[in-house]
Amino acid sequence: MSAGAPGRSSRAAFPRIALIGLGLIASSMAHALRAKGLCDEITGYARSAETRAIALELFCDRVTDSAAEAVAGADLVVLAVPVGVMGEIAAEIAPHLKPGAVVTDVGSVKEAVIEAVAPHIPAGVHFIPGHPLAGTEYSGPRSGFATLFENRWWLLTPLEGQAPGPLARLRALLEAIGANVDEMEPKRHDLVLAVVSHTPHLIAFTMVGVADHLSRVTQEEVIKYSASGFRDFTRIAASDPTMWRDVFLTNKEAVLDILGRFTEELFMLQRQIRMGEGEQLHAYFSRTREIRRGIIEAGQDTSAPDFGRAARHKGDEAGSADAGLTESGPVESDAPDRAGA
Repeated sequence: MSAGAPGRSSRAAFPRIALIGLGLIASSMAHALRAKGLCDEITGYARSAETRAIALELFCDRVTDSAAEAVAGADLVVLAVPVGVMGEIAAEIAPHLKPGAVVTDVGSVKEAVIEAVAPHIPAGVHFIPGHPLAGTEYSGPRSGFATLFENRWWLLTPLEGQAPGPLARLRALLEAIGANVDEMEPKRHDLVLAVVSHTPHLIAFTMVGVADHLSRVTQEEVIKYSASGFRDFTRIAASDPTMWRDVFLTNKEAVLDILGRFTEELFMLQRQIRMGEGEQLHAYFSRTREIRRGIIEAGQDTSAPDFGRAARHKGDEAGSADAGLTESGPVESDAPDRAGA
């Protein structure tokens, strides 16, 4: 099974690509690379033998029993494992990296990943940290699909002194699979993601936890009468627990900062509700409504009724492979293999 399309092999920017971790992001990358004919061979490694077997069946040309074996001779290595094991994997593969190879990652946190991975990268190998802002609440090697990254942002946080050539090649590859690519300082990335992803996920986990522990409302009632707001909380709260544990522990400073600001806003709203300050509440909700409009105008979600669920459900009935995977838009996720690699 060859990843490259006929006539493309000699022109591939990264002829051999190694995916370390074979969950949602890695499998989606593989499907997209194969669909576009952007490489000659895709090699994969996951800690689980079952995951490796599925990957070999669905999207890898070759799977290996170790990460070190997978990266040997690879032109591009993608670390798609939980943030907490990035350093361990980097130490294992370092002696086996091809001179001139590019190593990138898909972690939701960048400063901690750089601190863990960069010291292991040998001279002559280019480490370019990255983060696709795309995902679903599903994980594992069967969850990927080729269009996951289309019109979604993929942030790169290149290190100081990064050579322009490898960066340009990686950027071109990501754009070729449909992503909008931007560059950002690692510290800035972690703060921005604490606002747009990490803290919202924490709030979703909390709201679902509150419903679970509220004795005055039964679990049957929560499930039976869940409207779209709570339903979307549960969708987000279904994201991979290993990944999110690592995200919060490695980006704690930014998350705690934004969580503190959120708490202040919540106390303000609590007071306005208690005091019956309707005008202030209306003004606040009007301002926040504009943010939703901006997201739609930027093409990052749909303006269709019910977040486009009806159209996706019709796609399900028609047998669409991608329908229903994202329900009300992407859950930003690494979605790594639950075994850790």
